[in-house]
Amino acid sequence: MKNLGVSLVLLCAAVAAPAVHAQGGATAQQQPPSTASVLNMYYGIVEQEVVSAAEAMPEDKYSFAPTNGEFKGVRTFAEQVKHIGYANHLFFGPLMGETIDAKSIEQNANGPAELKTKAEIVQYLKDSFALGHRALTTITAENAVTPLSKPVLPFLSTRLGIATIGAFHPMDHYGQMVEYLRMNGIIPPASRPRPPQPPPSSQPKPQQ
Repeated sequence: MKNLGVSLVLLCAAVAAPAVHAQGGATAQQQPPSTASVLNMYYGIVEQEVVSAAEAMPEDKYSFAPTNGEFKGVRTFAEQVKHIGYANHLFFGPLMGETIDAKSIEQNANGPAELKTKAEIVQYLKDSFALGHRALTTITAENAVTPLSKPVLPFLSTRLGIATIGAFHPMDHYGQMVEYLRMNGIIPPASRPRPPQPPPSSQPKPQQ
């Protein structure tokens, strides 16, 4: 999670910067970022963490689920990954014209049963995040909290609500994926040490 913290600090600093230096030393106010660009930026952080964890687990461990303790009936690693992918479709699909049968949500919660290999499962996950990004691109300040006419579930009644749960839900399962990785002796990519960065140059920058 160290890398995640660094990424968040850098991204927040970039979004919060109030002004830019224009040529000649004058300052000009930045245009505020669009609603869609902010949502996509933070969703991209979620995507990076989850996909990198999915890619880190060896294929022969995709069927792993904890057994030492109260873990009866928990999802395997593969099912965790497919569940995130399915939920992404559940949340974002209707904004992009997909039809979701609310009555079949529970039985489909572990994702497509026909996906067996790591490559298939990871691709399904990546495609679901791509769907999420496309849906987030349609969100504006004007339509973010406009009630949807036919929400799949009551808590998916606005675009902003969908964007919110679409970001935090994968991280719920990312936490479980991290435990599965560590129980198999694998350090999650986000927690691996970063290579040392060269110090910033002490040379003064030329005048513009």
